[in-house]
Amino acid sequence: MRIAVASDHAGFALKKSIVEKLAQENHEVYDLGAFSPDPVGVGPFAQAVAKSILEGKAERGILVCGTGGGMTVVSNRYPGIRAILCFNEFTAEYARRHNDANILVLGARTIPEDLALRLVDIFLHTPFEGGKYAERLAYLETVEREVWEILRRRFS
Repeated sequence: MRIAVASDHAGFALKKSIVEKLAQENHEVYDLGAFSPDPVGVGPFAQAVAKSILEGKAERGILVCGTGGGMTVVSNRYPGIRAILCFNEFTAEYARRHNDANILVLGARTIPEDLALRLVDIFLHTPFEGGKYAERLAYLETVEREVWEILRRRFS
């Protein structure tokens, strides 16, 4: 699988562990930064992962920051991105099963590394159920089109 991964400074160490794990499992990994624990903002990294998915360069993404909140907010600004902050096995499984999440977001300061690595496995191996949940995604696309129309009218 092609997976884009990024973090801010707070998630740097956990991101390194995730990248190593994914590489050992023969995934095609795109490490989009941060590349040191020096302080940086979450925005550009969340954007890079979201764009890589929308452009078809990656199939899934993983974002890590201190709490996961900042990465979730920024990446979900992009239409078609379904980034979900997960903190236990249940949330990771149902992010995929019911929401077809394409970005897993983790808080490096809120969960231990061993749990984070388990959540990565769950996220990568849980299928989307489809059915009534596909209808939910179709509804989200309708909402996205409505938002774009509002913005088009407002700024035309």
